[in-house]
Amino acid sequence: MRKLTNNVTKAGWVLAGLLLSILMASMDNTIVSTAMGTIVGELGGLDKFVWVTSAYMVAEMAGMPIFGKLSDMYGRKRFFVFGMLMFMLGSILCGTANSIVELSIYRAIQGIGGGALVPISFTILFDAVSPEKRGKLMGMFGAVFGLSSIFGPLLGSYIAEYVSWQWIFYINLPIGLVALVMVAKFYKESLSHAKQRIDWLGAATLVGAVVSLIFALELGGKMYAWNSAQILGLFAGFAVFGTLFLFAEKRAVEPIISFSMFRDRLYASSSVVAMLSGAAFIAASVYIPIYIQGVLGGTATNSGLVLLPMMLGTVVTATMGGMLMTKLSYRTIMVSTLVLLIAGIALLTTITPDTSRVVVTLEMILVGLGIGASFSVLTNAAIHSLAPNKRGAATSTVNFLRSFGMMVGITIFGIFQSHAMTDNLAKAFGGSGSKAVPPGLNLNDPYALLNPAVRAAMPESTLHAVLNGLSSSISEVFAWGLIPAILSLAAALYMRREKFDPKAEMDARAAAAH
Repeated sequence: MRKLTNNVTKAGWVLAGLLLSILMASMDNTIVSTAMGTIVGELGGLDKFVWVTSAYMVAEMAGMPIFGKLSDMYGRKRFFVFGMLMFMLGSILCGTANSIVELSIYRAIQGIGGGALVPISFTILFDAVSPEKRGKLMGMFGAVFGLSSIFGPLLGSYIAEYVSWQWIFYINLPIGLVALVMVAKFYKESLSHAKQRIDWLGAATLVGAVVSLIFALELGGKMYAWNSAQILGLFAGFAVFGTLFLFAEKRAVEPIISFSMFRDRLYASSSVVAMLSGAAFIAASVYIPIYIQGVLGGTATNSGLVLLPMMLGTVVTATMGGMLMTKLSYRTIMVSTLVLLIAGIALLTTITPDTSRVVVTLEMILVGLGIGASFSVLTNAAIHSLAPNKRGAATSTVNFLRSFGMMVGITIFGIFQSHAMTDNLAKAFGGSGSKAVPPGLNLNDPYALLNPAVRAAMPESTLHAVLNGLSSSISEVFAWGLIPAILSLAAALYMRREKFDPKAEMDARAAAAH
């Protein structure tokens, strides 16, 4: 009995450490983004601030599938520890940065750590927790993603305003240290890991492809024109590296991303749902705050408060989805919730300057309810038919594709919104977009309208035309967002009608142990 109690206690410490790790890593981008104004104001480099986010994203996304595969080959624990140490080292360095360039380099180090922490934390959960408890805990882990979107911006804005921006990074140290001690001390790996050949060519070409694509999407239309030599060169680099990566993976004995896993219908459909639903969700996450503050004139100072109703909805279905996996099929849960996601986004296409805040809030809750289950159900569905020694690669690939969908989605939706806004203003102001517009104001930038002083400087007729144009451009983004949402539902319908079976999982573990 004492031994059983000790095992339960150890599992509890491990889970607490994993939850802290995922909260810290998933919150990092949002907590930094809300403080970028303060950081740029002190360090300068306004023309280079995009690199601060891009460097982290590049390192994190490139690292996810690589560390997932390495954890399958050499063990979870050592790469979790490596990821946490890299994340904390990057955090320390970020706090000492004296320029935007330095901060960007240190953020890349942080991103390497984040690329290991998130997928390996989920994989350790699968290994360390009994199958009977996994459903509830997956719901809890999924809810952490929603909570990080709320607390990240709130914490970032508070620290930047009342403490100092350096503590946005230093706060990771006590959290990371506690998580590291919990997992390193109490997690005991039981699976054997055979040494295998590392796919160096696959790793190098994957990093090259991800770096080229992310920088092309981040810099295109901002620092460089889309048809500039720099952006076209980056897209060409993505095509070349991507082709070489596909070639390398087909020939590798132990590929970084095993395409054979995609032959499993449940894994393939879960991965596609994660990517497409992520793209649809990011449209709401970015443009609802702009609509509420820019069109309705909301007083919220950051996206954390504005998105609170949506994130609460996300937490509800993330938790319920994990708990229902043993009672309902993955397909049933995902189809039911994705219908809510489509309904929420469809309703958001009807917003106008006259739409009430109450109506928008209800639509936000609907979107949150529609996306929540994807955070807790899809990773479990993806590994359902896979052997334990493939779980690291599987979970990291699903997380990679979700992040990839969000990254591409935010770029494409940004292009659509900008073009729609330009067209609307051209019609409203006689084709030039400048008549009766305050000098020096770029109306193509929707964030400019979040500033009450900017709005107050506009004549009433001008403001009315601008708000109509902004509202129309955002509703058009939501119309485009319906495409990935509907496609994600189609992919969910392709999922097999299987549910999580704890007994079958226990039998599989026993077979793997022998």
